[in-house]
Amino acid sequence: MKLNIIPLGGTGEIGKNLLVFEYEDSIVVIDGGVKFPDDELLGIDLVIPDISYLEKRKEKIKGIFVTHGHEDHIGGLPFILPKLNVPVYATCLTMGLVRAKLQERGGYPESLLRVLEPGQPIQAGEFEVEAFRVTHSIPDSVGYSLLSPVGRVIYTGDFKVDYTPIDGHEMDLGKLAAWGQEGVLALLCDSTNAERKGMTMSEKVVGSTLKDWFARAEGKIIMATFASNVHRIQQAIDAAAELRRKVCVVGRSMEQVVRTAQELGYLHWPAEDMLVDVGEINEFPPSRFLVLTTGSQGEPFAALTRMATGNHRQVKVDPGDMVIISATPVPGNEKLVGRTINHLYQIGAEVVTKDMGLVHVSGHASQEEIKLVIRLTRPKFLIPHHGEVRHQVALRKIGHLLGYEEKQIPITQLGTRLVLTPERMELGDRVEAGSVYVDGLGIGDVGQIVLRDRQQLSKDGVVVVVVALTRGKGGPNLIVSGPDIISRGFTFMKEANDLIEGAKKVATVAIEGQIKQESWEWGVLRGAIHETLSNFFWDRTRRRPMILPVLLQV
Repeated sequence: MKLNIIPLGGTGEIGKNLLVFEYEDSIVVIDGGVKFPDDELLGIDLVIPDISYLEKRKEKIKGIFVTHGHEDHIGGLPFILPKLNVPVYATCLTMGLVRAKLQERGGYPESLLRVLEPGQPIQAGEFEVEAFRVTHSIPDSVGYSLLSPVGRVIYTGDFKVDYTPIDGHEMDLGKLAAWGQEGVLALLCDSTNAERKGMTMSEKVVGSTLKDWFARAEGKIIMATFASNVHRIQQAIDAAAELRRKVCVVGRSMEQVVRTAQELGYLHWPAEDMLVDVGEINEFPPSRFLVLTTGSQGEPFAALTRMATGNHRQVKVDPGDMVIISATPVPGNEKLVGRTINHLYQIGAEVVTKDMGLVHVSGHASQEEIKLVIRLTRPKFLIPHHGEVRHQVALRKIGHLLGYEEKQIPITQLGTRLVLTPERMELGDRVEAGSVYVDGLGIGDVGQIVLRDRQQLSKDGVVVVVVALTRGKGGPNLIVSGPDIISRGFTFMKEANDLIEGAKKVATVAIEGQIKQESWEWGVLRGAIHETLSNFFWDRTRRRPMILPVLLQV
């Protein structure tokens, strides 16, 4: 009897969560998220998990179980599900958000979308899967217990222990304690905030802070937050209602989440006429408006960024407006957020961030909450999950404080196979895992070679060499025209005449040297041009542009 646990995403990184549990002929998958590209992934829209391992075993998959509706847990499903065609299980709001994302890409069989209730076990092959409530920054969040013939494994999902949750649904600590009494083989625990001491503050703290800031505002209030943070959005709406402000929602993802949450009863408007269309924003005084928008991460095409640069068609930021950024920058986005803030200050807006007051609190557990969950479940093995390596190591240190030995707390990477028996845990063979890049309509057609080319283009530009030649049977081989050189992103040609003329001369010498040979080949000629110009430009500029020889036969 062996249980395999394989992370295909979400470990050693933040984002694109996907976790595989495999016992004999039964596979259960948890989540299917995305990761947003960093600065090095030029032109890439999304990063999703590599599911090659699952595609080869899709007949064994009994279902995908979703923990909550954040993009890093559901954003990859529209790309993953059509390849697997398996049932999807999620709570009501989470399923509503999943359904909306699937419809954007053509839908998915409704019979395979199944709403579950926490506390109701579901038989999925050899696994008995049961969801339990957790508190997070979005309603209807759950973790999962997977009971197999090997033993019970608990996956917390993203969580914090919020004793005063906005929706009144507390984390089911009693269930965790009961399972701990029965015996837990392994606990996979959210390690995102494992470096932070103490406890994460309640979401309710943000509500009272927002009311204070709203009361100070004299012009428009523009508040940017994660679109899926329904609790935060509800608190902003409640604060606006107390001050008799209208609310308009801007940004496609924000509009979609607000619409879905309202339809399913997870978002409530204190007054029927509070929500107005963005087109009506000029019909009321600025002091009567709250704009809820996307762009808290400084994304170049998000609504707040376009407002800050004066490129939004409907919402203009004026001097004296208050802009509240109710989020923490995701690692790697700090520069983008800083750039947006600078633009807002240049306009004359008042900018409020988490550093100026509690307009944001984390949705992830800090050290004391992690200790509580470990003590309640008392697992034989403790597996840090959902976090970069430094977060996993921080959770391992927490485990050491609670008496766990090094061998009981593995640090996993993508594709690591953990093999568990009722008594032991060991590392098995690595499986194929990694990232698939989504660029426009292309999925997986952009790899490291293409990215390397894009990076070279972004650094040193491109030089195109065009030359026309004759290649007659029995006659002489001659250069008819050229070589002509066209540069983009490398040097301004009008001011680099000596450089360009020198490049033409060395290219001509290289071409003539090849065509003197009776058996010359087009590929060899292109290679000679490329090598000669590459060395020439490096010697003269210490730059290596991409060189594209274009040969024409006339």
